[in-house]
Amino acid sequence: MTTQATTRVLIIQGHPDRESYCTALAESYRKGAAAAGAEIRFVQISDLDFNPNLAYGYRKRTELEPDLLGIQESIRWADHVVFVYPTWWWTMPALLKGMIDRVFLPGFAFKYKNKDSLTWEKLLKGKSARLIVTMDTPVWYYQTISGSPGHKAMKKGTLEFSGFKPVRVTTLGSVKLSTAGKRKSWLDKTESLGRKLI
Repeated sequence: MTTQATTRVLIIQGHPDRESYCTALAESYRKGAAAAGAEIRFVQISDLDFNPNLAYGYRKRTELEPDLLGIQESIRWADHVVFVYPTWWWTMPALLKGMIDRVFLPGFAFKYKNKDSLTWEKLLKGKSARLIVTMDTPVWYYQTISGSPGHKAMKKGTLEFSGFKPVRVTTLGSVKLSTAGKRKSWLDKTESLGRKLI
């Protein structure tokens, strides 16, 4: 990463509801990163105009909409990418998953070393990431009983696969059972992460 004064941060708020607690968390991270002197781009996923369905898989090219081309350009631009989203059914919301399916494509995020190879080149090396993930499930249950499937899919199966390192995870829950004071403490914690640019 570059020095703190010039770190370029992309924040992607992945909850489809603009008025969600995830938006407040994303704004808190932005506030902290701005105080640290970072250059910031902020994306509300609900503002993007795209089809989340990768209709043909990798068999046939699906042209990217302008908003998705913009996301790719912002990921290339960024030193550090922050994803803020809720856990639904142990993983991320469909709209965010659709964006990832459409954006993290061969030739952008990775490429296989040859036609018949299962080894690949990571095309997004040199970037770090932070996942800020909310859930109504108690965190201990998600980690010990379910094995954190959504975290593994995003951290290992997507970001580390593409070259991001390190990928850090902040898990906040249970939001449903939390007090106003607890939610405020999480906002403060998220702002602190932004100030540290991690």
